[in-house]
Amino acid sequence: MLYSGVEYGIIETAEKEMICVILFRPVGTAELELIRQSGFSAFPPRLPEQPIFYPVLNEEYACEIAEKWNTKTGDRKGYVTRFTVDDQYSAQFEVHIVGNQTHKELWVPAEELPKFNKHIVGKIEVIREFSAKG
Repeated sequence: MLYSGVEYGIIETAEKEMICVILFRPVGTAELELIRQSGFSAFPPRLPEQPIFYPVLNEEYACEIAEKWNTKTGDRKGYVTRFTVDDQYSAQFEVHIVGNQTHKELWVPAEELPKFNKHIVGKIEVIREFSAKG
């Protein structure tokens, strides 16, 4: 299922060629450290009060969250990660618009996150970093 206004890529693996959706996830330093510990291959489990894992569908929105929200807590740093997921797998999850048209999130139930992580193709990359101003 192709989502409107979302980036896709063709990824070649040893077994096959596949269409992957390009997703983004704004994170703070603590979550980034857990991603690093996984070898940049998985997102950490959600906390009990976090029933949804919600990667976002565009870099602009991810930057907005990292800069405006992640920089207000902890060490006041925010990061944007980019990763790809097999489109056939990701199509089962609903896209939610949570503001304007650029605020698109893929809602993955927390209990699905271990399986979701197995469908990440390649590594999770850090593409932007923000620090609190002032």
